[in-house]
Amino acid sequence: MTSDTNAPLHGRVAMVTGAARGQGRAHALRLARDGADIIAVDICAAASDTIAYRPANAADLAETARLVEETGRSILARELDIRDLTGLQQVVTDAVALFGRLDVLVANAGVLSWGRLFEMSPEEWDTVIDVNLSGTWRTVRAAVPAMIEAGHGGSVIIVSSSAGLKATPGNGHYSASKHGLVGLTNSLALEVGEFGIRVNSIHPYSVDTPMIDPDAMMKLFATYPSFLHSFPPVPYRPVAANGGDGRGGFMSPDQVADIVSWLAGPGSGSTTGNQIAVDSGALKY
Repeated sequence: MTSDTNAPLHGRVAMVTGAARGQGRAHALRLARDGADIIAVDICAAASDTIAYRPANAADLAETARLVEETGRSILARELDIRDLTGLQQVVTDAVALFGRLDVLVANAGVLSWGRLFEMSPEEWDTVIDVNLSGTWRTVRAAVPAMIEAGHGGSVIIVSSSAGLKATPGNGHYSASKHGLVGLTNSLALEVGEFGIRVNSIHPYSVDTPMIDPDAMMKLFATYPSFLHSFPPVPYRPVAANGGDGRGGFMSPDQVADIVSWLAGPGSGSTTGNQIAVDSGALKY
């Protein structure tokens, strides 16, 4: 293990859902580099047949574990559906037995599909709501009591979306689930503040992960061209020194992990019950 006692999360333990790849892997690795031991959870399978893009698999989660271990930190990785409350409670119990505490929760797992609200099937609606909203609640239900019991305070970071702050036609069920996470975030922040636990939501836009399915998006926009106007361009183009190439386009998961790292650490100690846009300014359009 690393002996850098100056690392901002030295001695802390962080749980990340949807950790096999994409944003979840980036968050797990960044928090490990910040000194935290990691609990990594991912379904490693398709949430349902209504999700078109390739799901993460066991090899992806194993790679996350390998990369975390390369940082010198320890990891408990488990294949688990966040719709399974009993399974989530068990992994938290096992993690506390192994690491002794739980300080940070990054509720990142989520799914996306496309279609108009008045035409989609009940399975399409239920999958997105059950994973993104109810699954996040189950994650909170499993993790927060352990954080309270540990008595060290902590930080809960709810990964919503720009679609949780504005309307997005063509994926209204996704937008509804992500708007729901705002209510969850703000209510939870009020409930757990007395225990020294902070709760904030982040709202990424245009992040380069497998969830971005260009074929599905282009098909939707070709069929309903007016929808395209609700998906603004990215006006801010970070230069290489700040994690970008100066050309704009999708953000990298590592850029979102920068914000997660800040929210997990002491530098954001006065920030709770807030919605933080991670969108390169897109929502200002």
